[in-house]
Amino acid sequence: MYLYNSASHKKELFVPKDPNLVKMYTCGPTVYHYAHIGNLRTYIMEDVLEKALRYLGYPVKRVMNITDVGHLSSDADTGEDKMVKGAKREHKTVMEIARYYTDAFFSDCDKLNIKRPDVVEPATNCIDEYIHMVQTLLEKGSAYLAGGNVYFDTSTLEKYYVFNDHDEEDLAVGVREGVEEDTNKRNRNDFVLWFTKSKFEDQALKWDSPWGVGYPGWHIECSCICMKHLGEDLDIHAGGIDNAFPHHTNEIAQSESFLGHPWCHYWFHVHHLNTDSGKMSKSKGEFLTVSLLEKKGYDPMAYRLFCLQSHYRRNLVFSWENLDNAAVAYDKLIARIAALKEEGPVEQEVFDQLKQRFVNALNGDVNTSVAVTALYDVLKAKCGDATKLAVLQDFDRVLSLNLLSAAQALRVKQTREEAAQQDPQIDALVHRRTQAKKEKNFAEADRIRDELKARGIEIIDTPQGTKWRKV
Repeated sequence: MYLYNSASHKKELFVPKDPNLVKMYTCGPTVYHYAHIGNLRTYIMEDVLEKALRYLGYPVKRVMNITDVGHLSSDADTGEDKMVKGAKREHKTVMEIARYYTDAFFSDCDKLNIKRPDVVEPATNCIDEYIHMVQTLLEKGSAYLAGGNVYFDTSTLEKYYVFNDHDEEDLAVGVREGVEEDTNKRNRNDFVLWFTKSKFEDQALKWDSPWGVGYPGWHIECSCICMKHLGEDLDIHAGGIDNAFPHHTNEIAQSESFLGHPWCHYWFHVHHLNTDSGKMSKSKGEFLTVSLLEKKGYDPMAYRLFCLQSHYRRNLVFSWENLDNAAVAYDKLIARIAALKEEGPVEQEVFDQLKQRFVNALNGDVNTSVAVTALYDVLKAKCGDATKLAVLQDFDRVLSLNLLSAAQALRVKQTREEAAQQDPQIDALVHRRTQAKKEKNFAEADRIRDELKARGIEIIDTPQGTKWRKV
């Protein structure tokens, strides 16, 4: 399997450190509001990555955090804690907000068939781990106290900007538009490991620490939660491309300084979902959620297919027209599967050939667009329906589009509709009308048609014969 590694800027053969367990970490949500569909694109593609690994025979342990404290409204360690902001907006406590939006997030994940990670850890569970890491970094000279806060000293690193080739001046927080420089920092790109009450007097969640009452910085949470459950070596760290800097950059800095050796081997970044006006963002005030899509009549699986039709390293442009196209494609796909009959044997040689195309797509940097093409190839294949159904069921272990269950539901619906259309009296009138037309008694045929219309029955003449339906 080849994966594009954001740290090396190239596709690399994936070789886990321990072949018996792939250690995978994914950044979780900051639970101060609903997840928008741009956020959920990242979780869909991470879900596909995990399922692809398992499908290809790799045992996986996946860990994810829940940020319920410490994520500020600016990634430059300034502004209000997003959790406090959400609590003020809804006149609730921070923990009430965290519980509500954590449940809402996993509800959306369930609707989109996103598997829950093996371990989900709220940030507030790991205060002791943060304090231990901060103490160790201070002892090693990688951190310092200033203005009541503890900062990571990026000047102690040989290389700070891991995911880009920009000059440091281009990305230094002190020159970023709309960001005020923190004068406590020795270097403009240093970041906070621990905040104290000297900076945020109204902070809702605070803990005792050797440096005063306060709370952890956002970046340290993922490092500690990851090490707590996966140890000192990590195979894959995944997240949205907007987390590459500064969040993942800072994770690498503090983790490798703490450990004294390289930490994560592969970085998997999902690119943005854009609208006509740019990246979808909660900060703009209006954003699309799964619930809103459902209210507008869209099956969440149509959105999942929409995401799978594009490679995860390409920006995806959302429009209602594009989603409509995906919804039509999904309905047609399910209708074609519903027409297949569960008859005959599974042709193993054909099964293996079709599966190899799918495996090749996954091995080629989780290329879901090619995997979807392989899905359609199954429907066009010259083989029995039983073979096609077996292959589709196999592919859906990764794609998770409810292919067979949705097809079965459609068949049940069609059967019920056909049963509702059965009425001996109506059938008899339709038959008499057909005979009248054959005898060129058009007046009688029109009279019967009008009688049926008055009873709420629409007549449909087709090359295969006359049909009717209730209107």
